[in-house]
Amino acid sequence: MKILLVDDESELVSALAERLSFRGFDADWACSGAEAIDKVKNNEYDLAVLDVKMPRMSGLELRAELNNIRSGMKYIFLSGHGSEDDYKAGAAEAECYLVKPVKIEELVEKINLALGSK
Repeated sequence: MKILLVDDESELVSALAERLSFRGFDADWACSGAEAIDKVKNNEYDLAVLDVKMPRMSGLELRAELNNIRSGMKYIFLSGHGSEDDYKAGAAEAECYLVKPVKIEELVEKINLALGSK
C-alpha cells in the first residue's frame, strides 16, 4: 500500500510518514497541493491523507485535482480546526475525517479500513 500525506506543516507530515513507515506502510509526503499533484502524476498511490486547511489550495480542492489525475484513490481528511462545515464537506468527500492531533493508532486503523485491510 502506497500512501501520500499532504500537510503544510513539514515537521508534522514528515514525522507522520516516518511513523507510518515503521508500521509497514510505503508513505510519501508533500507540503503543498502543487507538490502533491506532481507526486501523484509520477507515482501510484492507494490513499492520500490530506490536511483540510492549507494555503493556496485546500485539501478539498486538492482532492478534486488528484481525483482527476488518478481516479480510484481513497482519501482521509485531517483538520486542526474541526469546524462543522469542514467536517460535513470532508466527510462527504473522503473515507473519513479526523481531527488533529491524531493518534497514529487511529490513523492506521482508518487507513486499513479505507483500503480494506485487516
